[in-house]
Amino acid sequence: MFSNDTIAALATAPGEGGIAIVRVSGPRAEEMLNRLFVPVQLWESHKMYYGHVAFNGETLDECMAVLFRSPRSYTREDVAELHLHGGSWAAGSVLNALYALGVRAAEPGEFTKRAFLNGRIDLSRAEAVMALISAEGGRAARAALRQLEGGVSGFIRQAQEELIALLSGAAAAIDYPEEITMEEAAADLEAGARRLAEKLDAACDERGARIAEQGLEAVLCGRPNVGKSSLLNALARQERAIVTDIPGTTRDIIRADVMIDGLRVHFADTAGLREEGADVIERIGVDRARQAIAGADVVITVFNASEPLTPEDEQLLRDTRDAPRIIALNQCDRELVLHPQDFDNPVVLSAKTNEGLDLLEKRVAAYGAGAGESALTQQRHIRLAREAAQALHRAADACANGAPVDLAVIDLQEALSALGRVTGEQVDEKLIDDIFSRFCVGK
Repeated sequence: MFSNDTIAALATAPGEGGIAIVRVSGPRAEEMLNRLFVPVQLWESHKMYYGHVAFNGETLDECMAVLFRSPRSYTREDVAELHLHGGSWAAGSVLNALYALGVRAAEPGEFTKRAFLNGRIDLSRAEAVMALISAEGGRAARAALRQLEGGVSGFIRQAQEELIALLSGAAAAIDYPEEITMEEAAADLEAGARRLAEKLDAACDERGARIAEQGLEAVLCGRPNVGKSSLLNALARQERAIVTDIPGTTRDIIRADVMIDGLRVHFADTAGLREEGADVIERIGVDRARQAIAGADVVITVFNASEPLTPEDEQLLRDTRDAPRIIALNQCDRELVLHPQDFDNPVVLSAKTNEGLDLLEKRVAAYGAGAGESALTQQRHIRLAREAAQALHRAADACANGAPVDLAVIDLQEALSALGRVTGEQVDEKLIDDIFSRFCVGK
């Protein structure tokens, strides 16, 4: 699992840019600086030096260089960095020089993997690094940052301590029956296991974790020509959907991603909901619209406020009555025929003038409130916490049903094992390789 050779990779994004950083980690990191950097230095850790990088008598670039001596580095190994001019040639030339000197190209995520294997960070913090890199919104980034700062680790370690206390109490009852009866031990174990299981369940918010990581799904729906496509364009601040007076213009789902209060929202414009007058292609679009409505985090039902409700409008109101719904009364720039007081907390707006658009965005973002704020925000951690909670409930049930305490201990140990896999204390090599393979090269 662990390799003690020296690795190198580009630590910045490839392509043109102001700077390109080549990172080297391992026992030969300082040697590589001595062989490539001029003038020769007596390296002081964590100090930046100015000079040039050269190989085989050829100057490759003007650069800055720094050495981070173990254990005060990202990987807890000696780490060297060469800060070059951005672009592919200089960085590629330096990497080729390093490879010629016997340094190996780093695998995806190998720097962070070494940080984990060397005990600098646990597995949950290692995963937070990638989550922070890939975060597309403020909420996802804040959730990843809390995890990186030890929020998940602290929560899991506290749960482990409570579990160990339960196991210790059970062991004391088994080893010293004259001091505590099995009935007393079973009652204490049942109460403690239930309490801890409820704590773990409360920390698992699958929906919030998904929304923070992947975004909120908001579907615009309504009959043809109520202004759904115009509203999508207004929300996206660009022409995403074709707008015409011809019913059925939108045949397929048109999407636009919008950032609202740090939350990525995936708006979807759907085909107008009608049965009569729709051709074969449009009916396929209508079916897809209904599927999108069924899977949405919030459904925005759009009505033309300057016209009376049609049978299709009334059917849509009935169909979405129990869904997470926002009623949008569009075209308020015209004379209103529909009255807001006749609807359930509607948003009155105009896709043409943008009146009411801010209110609609706030109402949409409210459906993502709390996303990413639970103690556990990654699906792998949530799954393992659920496994631990189920094992704790089994232990509590065993005690409640009069089973011997030592049988309940088996479930407690399973719960402890599941929690250990969150932080990497109990994890196999295959899982570690799978997690770090998702990282970018150089991190």
